[in-house]
Amino acid sequence: MSTNVQSGAEVVSETAERSWRASMVAGVIIAIIGVLAILAPFAAGVSLSILLGALLVVGALVHVAHAFSGGWKRFFVQGILAVIFAVAGISLLANPLIGLTTLTILLAAFLVVDGVLEIVMGFQARGSRGWGALVVSGVCALVIAAIIWVGWPATAAWALGLLFGVNLLISGLSMMFMAQGTRHETREGATPESEPRGAA
Repeated sequence: MSTNVQSGAEVVSETAERSWRASMVAGVIIAIIGVLAILAPFAAGVSLSILLGALLVVGALVHVAHAFSGGWKRFFVQGILAVIFAVAGISLLANPLIGLTTLTILLAAFLVVDGVLEIVMGFQARGSRGWGALVVSGVCALVIAAIIWVGWPATAAWALGLLFGVNLLISGLSMMFMAQGTRHETREGATPESEPRGAA
């Protein structure tokens, strides 16, 4: 009985060990990609535009497949969607700069909406813990959006890639810190007790 319990604990410990190591490696890779995107924001933005174009082309193929799985009405609707997706995707792949400028405009618009919502929610939660940080975050989003708009179209060359890189870097560092915490918890849990229960 004791042997079975010990072997089960060892399996759990080994699984947790592999889990935190995988999270740590993934966090390091994501953080490195984020740093590269920060150092080369234009290349990162163009890469995102190309990736979006490829995803739209794949979406067009999916709509084509769905077009032949139903009646004429379904075929017509899915066919139109397939054409729209294909045209947009091929346009982005043929000229990624168009996609880069479009994505930058969408990013600025998103930051405006997100900033306003965060400020409103922050003031609604006024008095609660952390409401000031929410307002500050909203103000920062509006400031970044204003910088993008004021410097347009020059900001299209760096804004999208830079912010994407910063996001990846923060995500990677967060994963690394979480993995480190899991590592400490795993090692503390694996520490044997001084005297096992039921010992003679």
